[in-house]
Order: sequence, then structure tokens, then C-alpha cells
Amino acid sequence: MRRVAVIDYGMGNLRSVSKALEAVSADQAEIIVSADPGTILSASHVVFPGVGAIRDCIAELKRLQLDQVVIEAAGSKPFLGICLGMQALLSHSEENHGVDALDVIPGEVKFFDKPVADNGDKLKVPHMGWNRVHQTCDHPLWQNIEQDSRFYFVHSYFVSPADPAVVAGTTPYPDDFAAAIYRDNVFAAQFHPEKSQHAGLQLLENFVNWDGQS
Repeated sequence: MRRVAVIDYGMGNLRSVSKALEAVSADQAEIIVSADPGTILSASHVVFPGVGAIRDCIAELKRLQLDQVVIEAAGSKPFLGICLGMQALLSHSEENHGVDALDVIPGEVKFFDKPVADNGDKLKVPHMGWNRVHQTCDHPLWQNIEQDSRFYFVHSYFVSPADPAVVAGTTPYPDDFAAAIYRDNVFAAQFHPEKSQHAGLQLLENFVNWDGQS
């Protein structure tokens, strides 16, 4: 049986993520919410959720000695980052006056501050609600999910990876930003699959059944 570890560092929608995973895995996987390094690293699959500020995220990971655990898990097994858990995988974030992140995937996390009108009006921040995701690669986690399906977002910052080839999906706001990225055994999404109804549950089911090959 697969064992899916949801990393508990005090800043994720742990209950909703774990319940969604339980719903899609049936009897095929055991879902474990844990802050124990051994439990996380012995799991077959790892989920790294997150909500809140990047400064607090990195500080809590370091306090709990989970920063290296995340890096090791992201290098060795099927790994899913969600929202802040996606942003923390990048190299650096503009949030909180600049914070170094985990540098699993090179790139920057940037603020939505682009003017969208001649009078200087800016985007409404946070970007919140349902928006479409355009799949830009044929990844196993997109299996049985229709092109341009809508997912649920809540975020003020977006990722800008150094290598555009790692982008797995884009969303307009109003210009396209990276809604999902991937590399080898890692897939990460800015949206919340656990809040995205059918399409989100399908993505989580695909993850539970994923062997880490992209």
C-alpha cells in the first residue's frame, strides 16, 4: 500500500488536504499528516501544502528541522507542492522584503503589482477565486483533466521559474503566470486542488497513483 505523507509545519490546510487525499485514494493509500522526518522520508509520496507568508514558512521549516527533509523528499519520490508549498520550492521570494527559499527549482516569487490600465489602476490582490489553467505539457497529473479546467486560487505572489520549460500550466491574470510547474518527480501547483472540486480531486488521485516519472 502507498503511504502519502502530508508535511505538517503548522501552515497548511492540513485537514482539507488530507481528507481530499483520503477521498481519492480509497483503499489504495494510507494518508499520514506528520512533522516527523523519518515518517516523511519513509513515505512513498509526499505532499507539501502551505498558506501564509513565506518568511514564516521557511522559519518554521528550519525550526522543526524540516527544510532539508523537504529538499531530500523532493529529490527522491513523487512530491506535490501546493500554493505556499509551491513558492517555497523556488530560490527567492519578494515577499517580506525578500526571503531566500529552498532552491529546489531555480527561480523567483514575485508580487502581482503590474498596472492594468492607463490610469495606473493595478490588479486586485490577492488573486482569489476560480480561474482556468491551460496545460502546457502532457504530464501524468493532468490525466483525465480537460484543457482549461478551472481551479481555485488564493495568492498575492506568483512564481517565475528560471527555466520556462518547467512550466506545466498557465493562468491569465491578466497576463499568463505559472499556475503549475514540474521537474522529474516534483509537481507543484499555485492553485488549491483540495478546493477545486472535480478537477482538483482528479489531480490528487493522479498524484496518489503517480510513479514520479514525468
